[in-house]
Amino acid sequence: MRKLWFGVQLALDTLRGHKLRAFLTVLGVIIGTSTVIGVGSILAGLDGAITNQLKSFGTNNLVVTKWDSAVGFGGRSLEERLRKPLTYENAVAIRERCPSVESVSPWLFAPWNMIHKGKYKGVDAFSLNLGGTEPGYVDSGVDSGVEMLHGRFFTEAENLRRRPVVVLGEDLGRNWFQNTDPVGKSVEIDGQIFEVVGVMKRPAASLPGQEDRRALFPYFSMRKMFPNAREHMLIVVAGPGRQAAAMDEVRAVLRMERRLPYGKPDSFSISTAEQMIAQFRGVIAMVALVMVMLSSIGLLVGGIGVMNIMLVSVTERTREIGTRKALGARRVDIVTQFLTEAVVLTLLGGLLGMGLGWGIAQGVGLVFPALPTAVPGWAVAAGLGVSVGVGLFFGIWPASKAASLDPVVALRYE
Repeated sequence: MRKLWFGVQLALDTLRGHKLRAFLTVLGVIIGTSTVIGVGSILAGLDGAITNQLKSFGTNNLVVTKWDSAVGFGGRSLEERLRKPLTYENAVAIRERCPSVESVSPWLFAPWNMIHKGKYKGVDAFSLNLGGTEPGYVDSGVDSGVEMLHGRFFTEAENLRRRPVVVLGEDLGRNWFQNTDPVGKSVEIDGQIFEVVGVMKRPAASLPGQEDRRALFPYFSMRKMFPNAREHMLIVVAGPGRQAAAMDEVRAVLRMERRLPYGKPDSFSISTAEQMIAQFRGVIAMVALVMVMLSSIGLLVGGIGVMNIMLVSVTERTREIGTRKALGARRVDIVTQFLTEAVVLTLLGGLLGMGLGWGIAQGVGLVFPALPTAVPGWAVAAGLGVSVGVGLFFGIWPASKAASLDPVVALRYE
């Protein structure tokens, strides 16, 4: 232990004598470690934000789409895109024939091949998130339940009569109406005039930096607005403790509705919040793996720099090595000395990288206050472990070269 501490002191003395050279040597280690820490903290915060949003779908809710995955991570296959859309009639069939289901809310998507825009008294808004649904959507639990900031949600009578009414998201309502009461005002959306009956609060589990630009219409008003719109999502609310039974019933009804032969796979998916969270975390794991691979490039560059500088150090200190061996230093003592110097060098680089990564995480937290960034323990452990590993791996050759020097030749070295 005493020899190890002596080696650490000797390494620190060497670093003090060559500060700039040492810093440039471990710059790659600093960049690689800060990448692990910074990106790890961002991924941890994003995981928390997305997980909270997916949990807001509710423990008894099922989300039915024609896609294999409701959340859409990883893109859509050609076979999925060619599937028949779900229909309003499918929602009616589920409502009538599934005893474990309490309610079904169809969601009609606006056409995806156009940018939806709105206007109020010359103030334009673009990239609106349009959707058509029924009043039962309020009680479905999606978006942590719809809470009204102003006014009310539309009624079933307005839905059946195809009334031109709309409920707006919080940010869209604030941009258009600021401190005035929005209820009863007329707005233009995609070239048509609608009466505002209410403004919703921002969902509690919204994504960091995401503006609430929702514009929700009664289902049949949306069909009147976009006659060619076909893509549906069905939000199914199961009875308490009956989610599994409701899933089986919904699957059976949809297979009959879509006339799927026995043995043919489903041409739709039924997702729960837990399944969507598992899918998202699988994507996060892949992103983390790619992040580690990219940061390893910086660590590799840093490791090569450490090896080069240690080889230079061996050359510069040849006479010192010869003197130590002449005084009785063993081969293991020389190897330990130079390996200790390499580890101390990369460990200091790792600590600097951790500080830089923590600063990146704090900066992201300031820019996106809704993103709960936190430096995860695995990132700290990985940063320190890899830093030490780089020092050991790339310090072996210089240490072995120093230990193999002949003391007589080393003492005569100029």
